[in-house]
Amino acid sequence: QLQLVESGGGLVQPGGSLRLSCAASGFTLDYYVIGWFRQAPGKEREGVSCISTSSSSTNYADSVKDRFTISRDNAENTVYLQMNSLKPEDTAVYYCAAKLPPGLRCLGYEYDYWGQGTQVTVSS
Repeated sequence: QLQLVESGGGLVQPGGSLRLSCAASGFTLDYYVIGWFRQAPGKEREGVSCISTSSSSTNYADSVKDRFTISRDNAENTVYLQMNSLKPEDTAVYYCAAKLPPGLRCLGYEYDYWGQGTQVTVSS
């Protein structure tokens, strides 16, 4: 059974950092493009960042550029999202998702497998 499991969310003060993890089971992430998405209450789901199978290409939403970094460790079958300089507007449920190549667009409808999400709350 193909499964993605996110972890690392929590409550953090503005300006703080968190690292989210997306671990795969039942399949090898090596062959998949991985995306991080988020959804805040009352808002549409937003593509945050995506990474190619080889890590050679990444894509970021303008709202998180220079603050978030996506990376992957195929040996560990895990993808990470390092989030720095967090803002209250980053508060959302964060999801990871997987799709087969080609393409590196962070568009949710293109992704086939989804995790259950992890809550990130940025508040003082």
